[in-house]
Amino acid sequence: MEGTGDITQVLRSWDGNREAVLQQLMPAVYAELHKIAGALMRKERPDHTLQPTVLINEVYLRLVRQEVATWQDRAHFFGIAARLMRQILVDHARQRAAGKRGGAERFAIDGDIPVGPGDLEALLDLDAALDRMREWDQRKVEAIELHYFGGMTAEEISSALDLTLPTVRRDLLLGRAWLREHFAQ
Repeated sequence: MEGTGDITQVLRSWDGNREAVLQQLMPAVYAELHKIAGALMRKERPDHTLQPTVLINEVYLRLVRQEVATWQDRAHFFGIAARLMRQILVDHARQRAAGKRGGAERFAIDGDIPVGPGDLEALLDLDAALDRMREWDQRKVEAIELHYFGGMTAEEISSALDLTLPTVRRDLLLGRAWLREHFAQ
């Protein structure tokens, strides 16, 4: 299962037997998932209890539990995996923050969306902001998720979302601007 087409073909047989498809798929996509998870974990605090492998395992479990999944292609799979990793990290941050008190620190958004090590509240704020943005522009949220949480370049996002490169760059630029404005309030 070396080629992109082979992965896409396996994904399209998802409805038959999810677990069997994932068993066949994981060896082919593991390295890329580990790269995405590693990039995400480097943005977390140094003493984070999750490791990239644990994050991938949790994504695997969530994929197995999904009731409905219609995979378009390899890029769509990685986009969903990146979104699941974001949700896992947000859930983990919520659990850690549940017992803590105090106000949330605001953070500046320069270029990329920096949620630095230990910024539990900032990660939760970012998640809520992306959910708000999704109400009016799903595409910008997908581009930001793929870039920030998925570690994809604008060129890779262009291919994954079947958009022109200028459109992706504009979506990233406008999405970041909206987030800066949102957090400046």
